[in-house]
Amino acid sequence: MMDDLIKILHEGNHSLVVANGKDVRTFDGRGISDLYNILNEDPEFLQGAEIADKVVGKGAAALMIMGGIDALYTDVISAPALELLHETAIKVGFGKQVDNIINRKGDGICPVETLCLPCATARECLPLINQFIKAKNK
Repeated sequence: MMDDLIKILHEGNHSLVVANGKDVRTFDGRGISDLYNILNEDPEFLQGAEIADKVVGKGAAALMIMGGIDALYTDVISAPALELLHETAIKVGFGKQVDNIINRKGDGICPVETLCLPCATARECLPLINQFIKAKNK
């Protein structure tokens, strides 16, 4: 199944592909917005899901952990995200590991990754991500 998700991710140039059973959904949002929305609007869909994602930083990893996914493949993963995921039973595959996810301007660390860096658990990341999303949507 994961190979199919990776193929859909790349051939469709999507940012995120989530499969739960036979239900496969593609997403094209930026950053963590799609994962955040799924977790808040359809959390059952993440329970036991398999995910193929372009880029996973610590914030995205926290959302996936809180959602209860089973498996993840990502093209690029940050060391802090990988460390957080290793504390779980989630199966993780990736193309490339980087020190940190870089922001869109390319001049620093992703703001969500920066927020989550001091957190030891996914649960600690969640309120920080909530505040970030709410501030961004004002």
